[in-house]
Amino acid sequence: MSQNHLETPQDLLRFQLRTAMTMEQDSLAAVTELAEVARSADVKKLFTHHADETREQIENLKKVFQLLEVPESTAASPSTKGISRQAEGLIERSDDSLHDQIALSAAIGNEHYEMAAYQGLILPVTALGATDALALLQANCDQEVHTSEELATKLKELLGVA
Repeated sequence: MSQNHLETPQDLLRFQLRTAMTMEQDSLAAVTELAEVARSADVKKLFTHHADETREQIENLKKVFQLLEVPESTAASPSTKGISRQAEGLIERSDDSLHDQIALSAAIGNEHYEMAAYQGLILPVTALGATDALALLQANCDQEVHTSEELATKLKELLGVA
């Protein structure tokens, strides 16, 4: 399903939903890679847990597609790909001792992008009165906020910041 020209709020919502699916798929790939480069067992565990949550978020999005009667598909998400490429580039040129810090920082950036994407979906779905779809999107957004807080806490611990 290609949507090169968006004409209505519904077109925009469908496109944003498709982008969110790509965003979560990209996030799943990224956290899997970040878990591999992380040095600390705690950081690896955090990324493994986040991968499980991301799979759940993908399932929630699939349900939203069904509830809104939108064919499930994807659309480009250059932001998530850019965050991943930036992390990869930093990891390639950094000492191993910095990998946990880079991984956590990149993941925090990705979480903040995901929170913004979900907020951009929540408002139009609220306007539609689609309460079941809204609950799933809000659950995903809440999970992103929680994950961002966990990542920031772990980064603070790593840096010795109170």
